[in-house]
Amino acid sequence: MKVQRLSQIAPSIRLTRNRHIAEFWRIFQDPLLFVGLVLVVLFVGITIIAPIVAMVQESRTEQGQELFENYLGSPVYRTIIQNTMEMGLLVAAAGTALGFLLAYVQVKVDVPFKRLMHIIALVPVIAPPFAVATATLLLFGRNGMISRGIFGVRYDIYGLDGLTLVLTLSYFTVAYMNLRGMMMALDPALDEAATNLGASRWRIFRSVTVPMLIPGIAGSFLLLFVEAIADLGNPLVMGGNYEVLSTRIYVSIVGLYNTTAAAVLSVILLVPSLLVFVVQRYWISRTSVVSVTGKPSGTPHMHRHPLIRWPLFAVAMFVTLFVIMIYGTIFAGSFTKILNVNNELTLEHFDFVINGYGSEAMKDTTQLSIIATPIAGVLGMLIAFLVARKKFLGRNALDFATMLGIAVPGTILGIGYLLVFNEPSEITLPLIGTVTVLPKLTGGRALLGGAAAIVLVYIVRSVPAALRSGVAALSQIDPSLEEASISLGEDNFGTFRRVTLPLIRPAFLSGLIYAFARSMTTISAIIFLTTPRTKIMTQQILNEVENGRYGNAFAYCVILILIVLVAIGILAVAVGTSSGAEKTMEGGA
Repeated sequence: MKVQRLSQIAPSIRLTRNRHIAEFWRIFQDPLLFVGLVLVVLFVGITIIAPIVAMVQESRTEQGQELFENYLGSPVYRTIIQNTMEMGLLVAAAGTALGFLLAYVQVKVDVPFKRLMHIIALVPVIAPPFAVATATLLLFGRNGMISRGIFGVRYDIYGLDGLTLVLTLSYFTVAYMNLRGMMMALDPALDEAATNLGASRWRIFRSVTVPMLIPGIAGSFLLLFVEAIADLGNPLVMGGNYEVLSTRIYVSIVGLYNTTAAAVLSVILLVPSLLVFVVQRYWISRTSVVSVTGKPSGTPHMHRHPLIRWPLFAVAMFVTLFVIMIYGTIFAGSFTKILNVNNELTLEHFDFVINGYGSEAMKDTTQLSIIATPIAGVLGMLIAFLVARKKFLGRNALDFATMLGIAVPGTILGIGYLLVFNEPSEITLPLIGTVTVLPKLTGGRALLGGAAAIVLVYIVRSVPAALRSGVAALSQIDPSLEEASISLGEDNFGTFRRVTLPLIRPAFLSGLIYAFARSMTTISAIIFLTTPRTKIMTQQILNEVENGRYGNAFAYCVILILIVLVAIGILAVAVGTSSGAEKTMEGGA
């Protein structure tokens, strides 16, 4: 019986093997496409897989195993792990709810000032991640302008409540853009059909709208959870005695110089991050909110009942004004000597940033971001083309491995780069064996101090958004257009350059916008890679905050935001539409 079964399975195995060989042969026949695939695989292997593997291997050493037992058995570290999960769940729930509310008001409710609300909701994307925390301390801290100055309350905002507030305000945009895009894609005919059958507005919302949005709600919740537990800047500023894994990893490197301890804690943090990432990809792959009829066929119906319209507008407008107040505080603080202590107008803080010590950080950060942005955009489009248009063994693995660049917390990636690129390292890769990876990308005169490693991190963190944007754009293009070009004698590269690239040009340029904004504002992934020779604005902002020089920190934030806005304006002009950045965020989310 077993022999008979094997004889039945064997032809299928041979057919599958022959198909894989034929697929690779077709790619090999096009030299440029083959070289592109090899370069992409090498890039993913060296810059994403190798640091993660090195970190895991470091945690499996004898010292690492001892630390695992100590950490998992210690009440202190169990509390830190519990704090991390608790904070992640609270921020994910609050951020998803806030994003859903603002998206619903934008798409489904007839209210004024929609454009203002939309623009303000996007502001956290282009601001440093801990700018909100710094402003919140000045407004609601122990001597806050509002908590103490208006209400006379000495409120201790440090800890879980403060972290939940600032992280929610920092990351709700992810949920907002994701859910807004999904709501706009819903077919209004579904609501019309339910109304014609006698369903009330509440029942339509509960039984039609929400079920169609469940994948987006779940995906947003998981993404915000990962962002929250991986965040470093806000817990350093706002955490107080409430410790989380990211800050403990930071202390292990900066304070204790113990890379093994940092690797062990990173593996502990990596487990929930990867688990959430896998669950999200599985969920998205098995669900869809697109109706079977394709394009929306009905007329969107807006809520105009006063009992629905104005309460939702009041809440959405309160959030909008609150965000304006936060960033208004940053702007005002950059022009005053000491906000709430000495409100005399001054340009000293900008002079410090532009003409003093901060000028180097501003120049280095902008230059490195400019270098990383086009590389990330091109790599993202190339991987998107390979994943969406070519069939070969390992295509899904390439997609998954590339997305690890954003799924793996930045602190973990930074630790991996320290272990791999700071000195010659040997790592063991599946099917390859033990290899020596490139040494000293973070040190040495040949590679400009930490600049090379920082550029690589910028690229790794930006490519996933460009990939998703490219795949989404390619999915809307009929493959027969490319097939016709190839049948007329054009090769794959010529077809991509003449046919595909012009059609996905908006996605390509919007990927550049995201890459530049992400590079300018990131902190957790590069904080361990900076050297005295390479200064980064986000790290300088953090240094100023930790030293209590809030005016300098706010000036840094204002200049950083202006640089990003100028870059977005230039790229938006190149795109020819103002929606490029929005499409990128929807694809990234």
